[in-house]
Amino acid sequence: MKRDPILKQSLIVFVGVLILYTCAFKGIEYFRTVKGPWEVTFRSDSNGLPSLVISQASMGLTNMTVTFDGEAIDRINLSETMRFDSPKTNIPFGGVLFFDTTVLPGTLTFHLFGHEIEFLPRVMIANLNEVAWKSGETVHFNASNKPPSSPAH
Repeated sequence: MKRDPILKQSLIVFVGVLILYTCAFKGIEYFRTVKGPWEVTFRSDSNGLPSLVISQASMGLTNMTVTFDGEAIDRINLSETMRFDSPKTNIPFGGVLFFDTTVLPGTLTFHLFGHEIEFLPRVMIANLNEVAWKSGETVHFNASNKPPSSPAH
């Protein structure tokens, strides 16, 4: 008895499609994640003064610091590094407003002590003002540069 040629052809097509799908999936995942995530270290000093240290390897960005002068948190001597490669909402202080990890490093927006800080690959947007990414630079936030609060509706 002869084997059915349709069964053999179907198996060949199935294996071919499976290989094609696997290669396409791996390729898309590679291009989506190749640049790596934002790395943010949430810190506080011995007085509870909070700050962020931002790094992003593919951009060559290291140790850009954001300080919140005049603010304090209960946790002293905090140093917790988080890699934002998947959605996270529990951060040591403040809150996450928006997070897009479709293509890393993606977009990340925080609300910290009344300030809105958005990380984009091109630039950081701090209280609706663009701040260039510069390794080793420190950006200071305080009560005088907080955006006006929106009126209650």
